[in-house]
Amino acid sequence: MKTGRAPTRDERRIAWVLWAVAFTALFLTEPAVGFVRDEGIYFAASQSYAGWFRLLFHSPSMALTDGAIVRAWDVNHEHPVLMKELYGLSHLLFHQTLGWLRPATALRLPAFAMAALVPALTFLLGSAIYGRAAALFAALSFLLVPRHYFNAELAAFDMPVAAMWMLVIYTFWRAMEDRRWGVWCGVAFGLAIATKHNALFLPFLLVPFALWRAWRESQRSPVAREWAWRFVGLFAAVAVLYLLLFVALGPVAFQKRFLPLSPHMLLFVGLAVGAFWMLDELHRVSEPTARALLPIATMAILGPVLFYLHWPYLWHHPVDRVAWYLNFHATHEHYAWFYLGDLMRAPPFPLAYVVVKTALTVPTSLFVPMVLGWLTVVGRGLLSLSERTRELVKRPSATETLVAVNAVFSILIISHPQVPHFGGVKHWIPSMPFLGLLAGVVVVGGCSALVERLRARRPSLPFAAVAVPVFALLMAPALIGLVRVFPYGTAFYSELAGGVPGAASLGMQRQFWSSHVTGVLPWINEHARPGARVYLHEVTGYSFQHYQQNGMLRPDLQPVWSPFDADIVAYQYHQEFREHEFNIWQAFGTRTPVTGLYLDETPQIVVYQRP
Repeated sequence: MKTGRAPTRDERRIAWVLWAVAFTALFLTEPAVGFVRDEGIYFAASQSYAGWFRLLFHSPSMALTDGAIVRAWDVNHEHPVLMKELYGLSHLLFHQTLGWLRPATALRLPAFAMAALVPALTFLLGSAIYGRAAALFAALSFLLVPRHYFNAELAAFDMPVAAMWMLVIYTFWRAMEDRRWGVWCGVAFGLAIATKHNALFLPFLLVPFALWRAWRESQRSPVAREWAWRFVGLFAAVAVLYLLLFVALGPVAFQKRFLPLSPHMLLFVGLAVGAFWMLDELHRVSEPTARALLPIATMAILGPVLFYLHWPYLWHHPVDRVAWYLNFHATHEHYAWFYLGDLMRAPPFPLAYVVVKTALTVPTSLFVPMVLGWLTVVGRGLLSLSERTRELVKRPSATETLVAVNAVFSILIISHPQVPHFGGVKHWIPSMPFLGLLAGVVVVGGCSALVERLRARRPSLPFAAVAVPVFALLMAPALIGLVRVFPYGTAFYSELAGGVPGAASLGMQRQFWSSHVTGVLPWINEHARPGARVYLHEVTGYSFQHYQQNGMLRPDLQPVWSPFDADIVAYQYHQEFREHEFNIWQAFGTRTPVTGLYLDETPQIVVYQRP
């Protein structure tokens, strides 16, 4: 594995600049972005959690009872709470206490900080592996993808977990050369699983790399190899003992008897003590081998501990409530989704869905180098397996393999035909920074080849004279698409799809999450009579309330939940909801809308008013 070197002072400065620019851009453009369906419940949960922190400050004994915890933390307990805690505390400080920000901006502020970490960390990792130019291409292009930018504006979990994913990979990579980063890797993993359940898959990705590194480092030391085997054997033995307990007790009793003083907890404590003792002994024999295995121990021990500590809802009944949480996501409901003319309601889903969706939603000038970059690494790896072709290529290093695997790992998870397919591209955003790095390698390689040819005539030609215009040319379509579609990010489709109209003709989901309704709110504010009843299709009561609280919808307007009760209806154009429009025609006695939101003449929101 390539050296996990520390960044230089200049690289740290560039990373900070990237973070600051991304944060500022998101902060300045946020007021135009509507509230997605999920944000409504996240806003409510965040404010409920913040209320509990206030109670903890004023009456700790009352706040720490299970009854008080459940009252505050039962809201949206199907998701971990790290980001919601930050959203709620930000709202408490910047809106309620200081009055500096409107409610929605105060709630979303931590999301901007997390999203801005992605380009910064991408640059730090990429500059050490591939050089600053490739890293800069990846970092700059990431938020130019319109759907990435849209998700970065939201007080949700998809962009934060992408940032945490990148942080775990970065700390893991640094841990190969610095044992302190092995500890930070465990901390980062704990924060990642406290952000969203996607991160639970990270050990399946990282443990093989750690074991391979340990195997390579212990080749010349039989004693180190022996201690490494003991370390692996300890984890295997604990896993077997847990399995035997599960079989002997049965699922219900195993769960009920997982108490602070139980064999279950004794096994966990034994694993922690034994793992760190073995690593200490191994460190005396072979420091590189110990460094390679340290992230396994810290993720296994610190991860669950931090997950438990960050979530008060778990404190009194950790096993039962964690089991419920895991089961909720293991049996997650399937939402209807329109894909290439088919309305997908239940599995099995198309195997190629994620790849096709990515191709149709990432600007083509960025998607093509991503694919070429990944195929190049895979091609080099395959060619290096054969003796006949091994000398023709450079075998990918372990670090390059780590990047290439991360580039497709979350894509492969979602691609399984039984996994729910909805939410556009947000569920595999963790793969996108790594695809961006591979794209940067291809682009910089092309620029270098062009510079070599041009220097035959102009020997003093600087690399930047070629790279800057090439970067600008490749990023311009993404920037133009972002500006054209903003703030309606879920409607963006690439050149391969034929843009927004082409995607509609292909039978793709035009938009989702209900945030596009902001495009017609000014018309409703101007034309609705005082106290009018308004049905905002697909907009939750939470979001309706937040539109009014944030000055985007008149406070006198009343929400209703059926076109038959409404004076004005804003219908969200969804294939699975077409019957709603027929109901509107019947209720209003007209099929003629009064206004709407149209992107490139493609209907997104259609507004009807009762005659």
